[in-house]
Amino acid sequence: MEQPNLTYIEKLSGNDEIFKNKFIAILKDEFPIEKEEYYQSLNASKTKETALIVHKLKHKLNILGMEKAYGLSVFYEEELNKGNTSLAPKFKSILDTIESYLNTI
Repeated sequence: MEQPNLTYIEKLSGNDEIFKNKFIAILKDEFPIEKEEYYQSLNASKTKETALIVHKLKHKLNILGMEKAYGLSVFYEEELNKGNTSLAPKFKSILDTIESYLNTI
């Protein structure tokens, strides 16, 4: 599985460490909340609502340089809109990877 990285954030921030740190802080603040919302919605079988949350989360995958995971999340979002949750285990693995990474930076 691909690993998250800060390449995009570093390019975006240039040499501005304050901006970079604020961006990372926002990710660290928002991700756990969105992850919890995702699981609550998924466990309640609200697939349309879950798809909206995946839509928000997929942008974080892109920001963290996870192109393959981003592609999977695009497909997963479409499947959720059809009521199909079969990609939930793969998406869980992605979320767990991001959570572990955010805890190390």
